[in-house]
Amino acid sequence: MTKNTLFNNTEVAFALKNDSQLERAYFLFKMISHEPLVRIGTAATNFALKAKLPVEGLIRSTVFDHFCGGVNEDDCLPIIDKMFTKGVCSVLDYSVEGKEEEATFDDAKDKLLKIIQFADEKDAMPIVVFKPTGFGRFYLYQKKGEGKAFSPEEQAEWDRIVDRYDEVCGLAKKKDVEVLIDGEESWMQAAADELCEDMMRKYNTEKPIVYNTLQCYRWDRLDYLKSLHERALAEGFKIGMKIVRGAYMEKERDRAEAYGYKSPICINKQASDDNFNTCMTYILNHLDTISIFIGTHNEDSCYLAMELMQDLGIEKKDNNVWFGQLYGMSDHISFNLANQGYNVAKYVPFGPVKDVMPYLIRRAEENTSVAGQTSRELNLLKEEKRRRRL
Repeated sequence: MTKNTLFNNTEVAFALKNDSQLERAYFLFKMISHEPLVRIGTAATNFALKAKLPVEGLIRSTVFDHFCGGVNEDDCLPIIDKMFTKGVCSVLDYSVEGKEEEATFDDAKDKLLKIIQFADEKDAMPIVVFKPTGFGRFYLYQKKGEGKAFSPEEQAEWDRIVDRYDEVCGLAKKKDVEVLIDGEESWMQAAADELCEDMMRKYNTEKPIVYNTLQCYRWDRLDYLKSLHERALAEGFKIGMKIVRGAYMEKERDRAEAYGYKSPICINKQASDDNFNTCMTYILNHLDTISIFIGTHNEDSCYLAMELMQDLGIEKKDNNVWFGQLYGMSDHISFNLANQGYNVAKYVPFGPVKDVMPYLIRRAEENTSVAGQTSRELNLLKEEKRRRRL
């Protein structure tokens, strides 16, 4: 396979899909390609769920089953095992968002501890993930990041967030399972970064266990990475870093405009792409102290990473470099990279249908808004359908 054709191999990309699954994927991406349809569908779905109309079955058999592994961990096992036959690992992602209650945060923490125990016994699951706001209220991260004093009750609540992080990262270290901590909105991220860095200091002494996330559509992230690297070198801990482009662009720009501050988002897509590739290049050049999880659906960035690895003499199976994509998207990247011998993991979201809807809506909107993403998926699916008919 030459550089420009590796991801065109649809036979490898869709080997795990039978004909009916291929047709469903094609139908789904066809629907998603129409922005008005996505807007109407999103509004109708939200209304139906709030009104407790019996639509979960329909959601489950279409968009949910395509982008999610199931409603619980056990549901996901057949998918995990199936993908691993093709060399693709899984990162189970409990995708329940927007909760405010302490019991829910404890439940998310307990769920993650269970997944780490689960992962310890399965080679197909070397990595776990959680969102900062899965472990505590958004408001607290924001308040702490702004340097405002907590009330005694809020301080106690924040201490419980720290304890949840600590319990999860401690078990992950013990079981040698890597933990990815997702990035969220910029106005809460400073506190999340600080807490994640504390966990790195404590648990990344020999090798990276705890990974933070760089959202590279933010123009300040390379500077943050370099300053973190300086502290890590000075204090003797390793860095784990997942890099992504980012998932909250419209919200970020709207808030910056509403509050009258400079948008944290790069001026255009090219600037975001350049920032992503520069951060990735920096890390690959410092692999002795920083490990990387390259979370991208961008083919050019994947080709660049492969070239850099070759030029720098980095082995394909070096555990310090992982490629990652979301379940239900970019199979042509995931399965072809795995087929070439690289470390690849799919994020496999799971959770109750109604609780996972915010995640699913973001996926639909993302596919609609990213120029070329959906048409690329559609063309590849069409090509594989044609190939199977021959």
